Amino acid sequence: MLITQKNTKFANLVIHVNMEITAKQIAQLINGEIVGNENASIHTFSKIEEGTEGSISFLSNPKYTHYLYTTKASVVLINKDFAPEEKVEATLIKVDNAYEALAQLLQIYYNMTNPPKKGISSLAYVDATAKIGNDVYIEPFAFIGAEAEIGDCAQIYSHAVVGVKSKIGKHTTLNANVTVYHHCEIGNECILHSGCVIGADGFGFAPTAEGYQKIPQIGKVVIEDNVEIGANTCVDRATMGETIIHKGTKLDNLVQIAHNDKIGANTVMASQCGVAGSTEVGDWCMFGGQVGVAGHIKIGSHVDLGAQSGVHNNIRDNKTLIGTPAIDPKTYFKSSAVFKQLPEMFSQVNMMKREIEELKKQLNNK
Repeated sequence: MLITQKNTKFANLVIHVNMEITAKQIAQLINGEIVGNENASIHTFSKIEEGTEGSISFLSNPKYTHYLYTTKASVVLINKDFAPEEKVEATLIKVDNAYEALAQLLQIYYNMTNPPKKGISSLAYVDATAKIGNDVYIEPFAFIGAEAEIGDCAQIYSHAVVGVKSKIGKHTTLNANVTVYHHCEIGNECILHSGCVIGADGFGFAPTAEGYQKIPQIGKVVIEDNVEIGANTCVDRATMGETIIHKGTKLDNLVQIAHNDKIGANTVMASQCGVAGSTEVGDWCMFGGQVGVAGHIKIGSHVDLGAQSGVHNNIRDNKTLIGTPAIDPKTYFKSSAVFKQLPEMFSQVNMMKREIEELKKQLNNK
């Protein structure tokens, strides 16, 4: 069987499902420059250190450069500004960004080998008042609540729940066991991975003499287009108003976004990040794993936070910080070097104190 992959740069490329394709075809598809055998054929992908004949790999991290000269991969994507220092057996395709080019090829391959499904299982529950678009796929045991709206070509997998009056956009995928609570909105071309929860109550309790009184959370969650949310990540509904994830943002597994947060466009957060309530995060930010952000603060755009950073105050645009409290990386690493010496410095200080006391005694005896 053949599949036609349409692309603005190389229209109507015909590829076998088993991914038999030549270096020349790949170069045309990603606007690359070939160095070597343009007829080299590939049918699979591989890491450069595990390359095999008939595979395509890539080199973007300088730490892996030495593998380029020994890899058995038939084709390797490299950046245009890279110049090999030794002989390379593989055919090279030079592109502006090897990592981005690989991502493009992987997406094409995935689309070919995982064509969209259609049809609604008789074992799924779809409320009679729900609005279902064209070419939607709903697996057994999924639940679509009253007055929910499912956009064209959406994919809803087993045990996913779409609550009352929630909206799911076009070409959006809810994987198994995703829960979208009532009155939430998910945009177009989003991917929600297994176990993520959208619209659970925000953590709001009022202290009283008898304990903590629950504050009803009557807001909602709005997730814009092209957002991807990892497994077991939670985005809480607003107390009032909206918790918003803007377009293009990517959240890893086990991320917590609290009530009334606003996360900017094209921001990425690695696993175990937590953002407390009513905080605003700007566009194009990058948070490493286990970053913790306090509530009611504002983080600007293009802010990078290293893993395990703790943020308690506002941060202006275009900052790179690390540590708790988050500080400039140079200062942080200098402080870390000093921190390692603290036990020895403590001993030296105690020794100096004893010597000073001894000198005082000698002076007093004169």
